[in-house]
Amino acid sequence: MSVNPYSIPEIAGDLQTLDTKEGQAKVAVYTLGCKLNYADGLSIRKTFEDRGYAPVNFEEGADVYIINTCSVTDKADRKCARVVRQALKHSPQAKVVVVGCYAQLQPEQIAQIPGVHLVAGTEAKWKLPELLEETGSTSPMVQVVHAPIDESVEFKPAQSWGDRTRAFLKVQDGCDFPCTYCTIPMARGKARSDAMDSVVERAQRLASEGAEEIVLTGVNLGDFGRGSGDDRRLGYSLAALVRRMQRDVQVDRLRLSSVEPNLFGDDLIAALQESPRFVPHFHIPLQSGSDSVLRRMRRRYTTEDYRRLLLRLAHTFEGVCLGADVMVGFGGETELEFRECYEFLESLPLAYLHVFTYSERPGTVAAEWTPVVPVHERLERNHALTQWAMDRQINYVTGFSGKVIPVLFEQDTYQAEQGELKMRGYTPNFIRVECAYDPLWVGASVPVHLGGLMCRESEVMLKGTVLG
Repeated sequence: MSVNPYSIPEIAGDLQTLDTKEGQAKVAVYTLGCKLNYADGLSIRKTFEDRGYAPVNFEEGADVYIINTCSVTDKADRKCARVVRQALKHSPQAKVVVVGCYAQLQPEQIAQIPGVHLVAGTEAKWKLPELLEETGSTSPMVQVVHAPIDESVEFKPAQSWGDRTRAFLKVQDGCDFPCTYCTIPMARGKARSDAMDSVVERAQRLASEGAEEIVLTGVNLGDFGRGSGDDRRLGYSLAALVRRMQRDVQVDRLRLSSVEPNLFGDDLIAALQESPRFVPHFHIPLQSGSDSVLRRMRRRYTTEDYRRLLLRLAHTFEGVCLGADVMVGFGGETELEFRECYEFLESLPLAYLHVFTYSERPGTVAAEWTPVVPVHERLERNHALTQWAMDRQINYVTGFSGKVIPVLFEQDTYQAEQGELKMRGYTPNFIRVECAYDPLWVGASVPVHLGGLMCRESEVMLKGTVLG
């Protein structure tokens, strides 16, 4: 790991001076990207809290802003600069620190953004309070702390608990199976996992603090049990973790975040059948419904493999919610290949679909491929699949109208247009439900009679009446 200065004027202001002037220094975190990134962001914030900083909302004006970046798409890259500007509008004297995947991949580019004080790579982001003390405010340089991703071999625990109802527990990081479009292995390194006992202890702590639902998350969750070093198998698996969590963690709900189809095997399905705390909601990335595109992506399954898995899950778990990701416009995707994807999706028992438009990422195998799909065609395909996804989600959700299902209500409330307070929550199979606000049921799981459909922009949900 090395510290490299770049000749960009920094924002004036010293942390120690701010401490003296305003008492307790304040820190705010803005996270872009996935739930795993969100868990990392809150764990980074905790390192500042342990040093005496007070956590505040982004808009309140902080002494230190941590921008935790994503680099899955070029939109996430571009948003980083906008967030830096927003932070400095709220607090012009703040120290702005940029971390995360984008910081690991393009540190020099981030260092050119006016107002950035420190850029920290994958390993350095866990030492930010110390790094800020070392850099101080006397140097007119942006500091870049960056190391080769091969040095990221130790698992760093993280968890987030945003609404005090549902907690996200990071149990795995990194990926050993680089797809041709993906920057994640370059940004997060090789696969590594937390120890089984550590996961259970952290989950038990979250449960004791009041979490009603714990979501297990990772870069490649299905690869849980792979560690660092020469002997990289730790002797356990995600299926073993599912059984252990069912036995030892007393929480209302457990959920898996996302599992690759080639890692969703017989033992995991059996473990989930044996573990009623785990809810019937499985997100299984697809990326394309064309076998020729899957081969170019270097995905490790065929469309037939994927179809068999989803049909088996639909047959095994009653009312199961199955979700997927699909990318449009990848690496010369032809109109025929897109049509194959569309027709394949029609054959699947999916409840929802996340649609992404492909963007070439520097350093990936596919970045220089030709021919490329014109941007306007990528957007047209995205629009077509997004409309398909909305119709499919509505069809799935309305199938539960009239039923009574437990809903876990979140801590936050929502004010409807008429001024009436509402509360929202999720069924075990991930249907969003809105009911009249009642403080007795916030943060609790109660039976709800599911009613009519509601759609607000891209949100699909059902009205509900609490029966508790």
